[in-house]
Amino acid sequence: MPDQELLSTEPATGAVLWRHPIGDADTEVAIARANWAGWAARPLAVRIEALRRFANVVRQRADAFTDLLARETGKPLWEARTEVETVIAKVDISVTSYSERTGQRRIEAPMNTRLALRHKPHGVLAVLGPYNFPAHLPNGHIVPALLAGNAVVFKPSEKTPASGAFLVECFHAAGIPEGCIRLLIGGPDQGKALAGHPDIDGLLFTGSANTGIALNRQFAARPEKILALEMGGNNPIVVWNTPDLYSAAVLVVQSAFTTAGQRCTAARRLIVDEKLFEPLMAELNKLIGRLIIGEPHADPQPFMGPVIDNNTADMLTESFLTLSTMGGRPLRHMERLIENRPFLTPGVVDMTEAREKVDVELFGPILQVFRKTSFEEAIAEANDTRYGLSASLVSQDPRLYDQFWANIRAGIVNWNKPTNGASSAAPFGGVGWSGNHRPSAYYAADYCAYPVVSSESEQARAAMGVGLRDA
Repeated sequence: MPDQELLSTEPATGAVLWRHPIGDADTEVAIARANWAGWAARPLAVRIEALRRFANVVRQRADAFTDLLARETGKPLWEARTEVETVIAKVDISVTSYSERTGQRRIEAPMNTRLALRHKPHGVLAVLGPYNFPAHLPNGHIVPALLAGNAVVFKPSEKTPASGAFLVECFHAAGIPEGCIRLLIGGPDQGKALAGHPDIDGLLFTGSANTGIALNRQFAARPEKILALEMGGNNPIVVWNTPDLYSAAVLVVQSAFTTAGQRCTAARRLIVDEKLFEPLMAELNKLIGRLIIGEPHADPQPFMGPVIDNNTADMLTESFLTLSTMGGRPLRHMERLIENRPFLTPGVVDMTEAREKVDVELFGPILQVFRKTSFEEAIAEANDTRYGLSASLVSQDPRLYDQFWANIRAGIVNWNKPTNGASSAAPFGGVGWSGNHRPSAYYAADYCAYPVVSSESEQARAAMGVGLRDA
């Protein structure tokens, strides 16, 4: 591969899907810097109209976009189609959010004074996107950023650059000025150059905790720049006092193994009442055994495809073995279905008696199980993590849910629902190592513009009644 070219390959086949020259952060930031003020000066109604044209462009190209997303990520067509639909829906959701959270308003003030609240864009915002949802997640930053009047420099993951390029092409085709939404193709070096560029006004990031923490340190001395971090989770799903173990097993499978476990909200830990352990595992094993794992275009459609690449598959396989060497008891071994391709079967390991635990986000189809004898112990186990993104309780007892909700430490707390599948019409974020208190989705408007409060009067009338000598 030439040093100055980035290749994208299909996880399911290994075939080269796309190639493109590596870009330059200085060039892209300079273009965005030169164009953002003109975009910000346009009326809000014009920006809204342009973004609605973008939604229409994506709608017209939905089949091609779906096919590209499926090929580049390995996810099934049905899931790629859902991702395209969320890209389209994001525009109207963002318009509503902007009006509700960052609109103009008057505030009560003393006589003869107006107190006005308005919002201004930051300027040039960098967006670093992940590979698991290479359209939906960066789009969740880009649309509200453009709506607020910012220019954006977007660097997609080096593992899914073609999907990022397709997204930017849709913005340009809709008439969003090319200078206001820029694409930076490259790997970690280009990402570091963009994140550390002196001429960006902020960074919107979705990715691993390690990278997010490094960015947090980097931005610590730059308080003038906005930093929004979404960094994943080590999420628990608790099953307690429920008679419908088949439904519980379905919720566990959906939480842990959708997108081959490559979701930041995926359940990494199943915490179960000791009394329910054996029957629940029986249901879970039967259900996992029925899962179709295959390439995106297979018929019938698979439940899950491969993980993103062979290196990731190797790392996950090694992680599963490590859990076993730490005293974990494999309940379902992880298997590599096709040699030299990253198709993995779900792995389940009982860590109740393990000598030690690992508090990391194993980003793939690995589920750790913990058996407990009291609900208080279950909540303590669920909270025994540095992360705090998502948590779910499967139970028929509303009193347990009240206790769970009150004591669990997470930004998304669900009841008889999966840990994943969060709505774009609600805020999305967590605590601890899951973010820096800047939730995205519906609350993205909060970090894409800053409030400006103005005390206003049409005439200058002023007097001083204290602290003056007699004239």
